Amino acid sequence: MTGERRRGRGRISLTAALLAVAVVVGGCASLPESSSPQAIGTITREPVVVSVPVPTPGREPDLLLRDFFSASTDPADKHLAARQFLTPAASDRWDDTASTTVVDKVDVLPESRADDQATYTIRANRVGQLDDGGQYQAVEGNFEAKVRLSKVNGEWRIDDLPPGVIMDRPQFLKTYQRKALYFLDPSGTTVVPDLRWISATQEQMPGRLIELLIAGPKPALSDAVQNMAGKVSVLAPITKADGRSAGVGVGFGGLHIDFTGASALDQNARDLLAAQVVWTLAAAEISGPYVLTGDGAPLDERYANGWTTADVSSTNPMATTSTTVGLHGLVDGALVAVNDTGVSAMPGYFGTATTLESIALSRDGRLAAAVADTGKPEPEPRSALMVGPVEGFATPALEAGSMTRPTWSRTEPAVWTVVDGTSVVRVVRDPQGGQLVVLPVDTADLAPLGATITELRLSRDGVRAALIVDGKVYVATVVPRPDGGYALTAPRPVAIGLGSPALSLDWSSGEAIVVARAASDIPVVSVAVDGSRMDALPSRNLSAPVSSVDASVTTVFVADARAVFQLNNNDPAGDRYWREVPGLTGVKAIPILPG
Repeated sequence: MTGERRRGRGRISLTAALLAVAVVVGGCASLPESSSPQAIGTITREPVVVSVPVPTPGREPDLLLRDFFSASTDPADKHLAARQFLTPAASDRWDDTASTTVVDKVDVLPESRADDQATYTIRANRVGQLDDGGQYQAVEGNFEAKVRLSKVNGEWRIDDLPPGVIMDRPQFLKTYQRKALYFLDPSGTTVVPDLRWISATQEQMPGRLIELLIAGPKPALSDAVQNMAGKVSVLAPITKADGRSAGVGVGFGGLHIDFTGASALDQNARDLLAAQVVWTLAAAEISGPYVLTGDGAPLDERYANGWTTADVSSTNPMATTSTTVGLHGLVDGALVAVNDTGVSAMPGYFGTATTLESIALSRDGRLAAAVADTGKPEPEPRSALMVGPVEGFATPALEAGSMTRPTWSRTEPAVWTVVDGTSVVRVVRDPQGGQLVVLPVDTADLAPLGATITELRLSRDGVRAALIVDGKVYVATVVPRPDGGYALTAPRPVAIGLGSPALSLDWSSGEAIVVARAASDIPVVSVAVDGSRMDALPSRNLSAPVSSVDASVTTVFVADARAVFQLNNNDPAGDRYWREVPGLTGVKAIPILPG
């Protein structure tokens, strides 16, 4: 193992873009219109040792109920910690597998009380639902249930309660950790995050992550990703790389995992399996190197002594072309390149036009697609989609009454937009004749969401799409069809409680979206892709409204009422504020990054 590869084994974090000055967790706690949101919880990166309550002698019944909800966050041994608060008969009847609901602002209201029996009504706000495999789904609504308690040997115990687990949100956040499983995009060229919430110690975490990886992606992603881990199994325990017994599987010596059935895979499939495993473990801050074998033999002889993230860098989920393509802007209806000293006009159609309303650059920066004002009077189409080389001639692809800001796919030169607020289309170039072809995208699953789509942005891995529909934020899955077409499926709300209509959005990473909302106090927030958290970004220096957002892993760019500003996600929390973009100081523009 070379010294260079040893230095590459440092622990990494794939969540730096989610730093925030205030946190709203769970997706249901609304952001206010006129005051800063209160920080009600954070997600801890380091292992957390959380003690759950045990029944206290002489405890009053209402306080015992609150202790029970706290203990319910420990799922070990069929929620044994919580069952201590139940009578034996109630413990036998309680089905803890029926559902898992995360609630906030729990009220314990007395209904009746006698010497040896008491009844309470539990009321709370539903903020989330935890499904099999730690899948979090943001929900909203009221929760209400009745619970009866009886005295057993002079101590209050719960005698009757509804099926399912109820978890108080603050305790849930202390007990569960959010981790990402990584699956493969359809082309097998990058990995795609699948967020899960897991209750496990750091020693248990490697085995739990590999178990979930083998079990496969959540249903919403199953038709859009590949899973090489689903073709193997792990029979022996995970061990330290030096061969000592695992129990833990964590330590300075790294990990050793032997996959049964991996020897039947071809070399490419084994390398893709390694990519999934390495990124999943590295993102969970489990130190490598990762010695991966299949039926006792190395998955790849080149890495017999262990894999690092450098060995799977080609599938890096955080890779971006923003630094190589650079920042561009839309100024006075034309595309410009931005540098530290100012802007420079671009050659070709996009740099000389004066009627561009929005524009998107392809992932490699070579192509552009722009919505231009046709200048035609109504009822003639007033918007035209122009596509072509970024420094060359553009070809009109279609005309319509309106079109959303274009967005480019990752693996093919195709641009997506929403026509007249309802129809999603892809524009590709016919490989035979070279003509631009407009193809419909199946959006049947989006129909129940609302009337008008005002924003559509494809994730960098191409597997998800973020949308604004009637001011609300959704994430849908991009599913390839056998006929070569695509569908947007399984849309999920991810910004419940946003408080104000969403105006613009963009992907900062595969795990988070930056959203500009119609509010002056907190105009920009970051939202987790599973809806489990909403982070208020700083508002210092911004003047509402914020009309446009473009983001990368490290930086968020916005256009407000005055100028273009940037927020560096790597700045210390106390020094994070919006700064004017060098080169665009005093210029009214729209920031443009690839995608």
